[in-house]
Amino acid sequence: MLVEKNVPLQAFNTFHIVARAHALVRIASEEDVKEVLHSPEWAAAPKFVLGGGSNIVLTGDVKPLVLKVEVMGRRLVAETPKAFVVEAGAGEGWHSFVAWTLAQGYPGLENMALIPGTVGASPVQNVGAYGVELQDRFESLDAIDLKTGQLFTLNAAQCAFGYRDSVFKHATGWKDRALILRVRFSLPKVWKPVLGYADIEKKMAEHACTQPTAQQLFDWVCEIRHAKLPDPDVIGNAGSFFKNPTVTPEQCEDIIARDPKVVHYRLADGSVKLAAGWLIDSCGWRGKSVGQAGVYEKQALVLVNRGAGSHGHGATGGEVMTLAKSIQTSVYERFGILLEPEPVVV
Repeated sequence: MLVEKNVPLQAFNTFHIVARAHALVRIASEEDVKEVLHSPEWAAAPKFVLGGGSNIVLTGDVKPLVLKVEVMGRRLVAETPKAFVVEAGAGEGWHSFVAWTLAQGYPGLENMALIPGTVGASPVQNVGAYGVELQDRFESLDAIDLKTGQLFTLNAAQCAFGYRDSVFKHATGWKDRALILRVRFSLPKVWKPVLGYADIEKKMAEHACTQPTAQQLFDWVCEIRHAKLPDPDVIGNAGSFFKNPTVTPEQCEDIIARDPKVVHYRLADGSVKLAAGWLIDSCGWRGKSVGQAGVYEKQALVLVNRGAGSHGHGATGGEVMTLAKSIQTSVYERFGILLEPEPVVV
């Protein structure tokens, strides 16, 4: 077992925040995890599971043992009359996995193209975009208990998916206790495009196309995201920084009475989802900065590292969180809504 010491983490987090891991082990299989758990030196040590680093804000050096997940592999594992069941190792890049499924003729994930991060992190966050969430396509996952070394499998119900939420985010569940090894997806054989979002409807109008193919949807989503969101390789960021808040119809009517232009979507359960980016924008934050941390000019929902990318020091985690808290305060004072950050603060 190779334990690397004093490892720079700037290249391992998409914000490109400068920090170090006191110790890091690369995990390519469940045997690697078991070796750590049987090690006299590391068995009892606190552990931090790191995937693509696209959903974290590092506020200092990481003292727990970092388990860098690099479990690879992509395959079709089963076929039912209704679906293809495909599996990917937790270390696979999410976007490249989505592209692979389409190339193999297994559509269903195309609306979630270009979401940063790894396959293993996708169920933790219940990632989603343009009307499709991971839970809609999820079949099961394999993980390992970091306390006992036991391998276990969870289905969708056992993952307790919610909006950007799962059993892996709660202390009463598997938070800080599990390392996901493999994830399986059930992709429908009778495929229908998921449409209905304004950006996608604009693309349909541009191309005079009412029934796009899965590949067309994938390409459009990539174009839309490239236009709105910064490439983490160029400008450090963690994607959407805040969750879109959900309010009651009465709360929404109250906000509409004051701000008729508020961007909102009515949900099937009667509640209303508000666009966090619009709330932040209307408070005047677009383009503003705290130190080297800033609000992206093209999309107020994204906080960015205005420093020298992965080559210089740039923003600190403290600056990012100071900016985030300032945004939360101003949105709460104006709208009475407390925005909830998406990334994990380490």
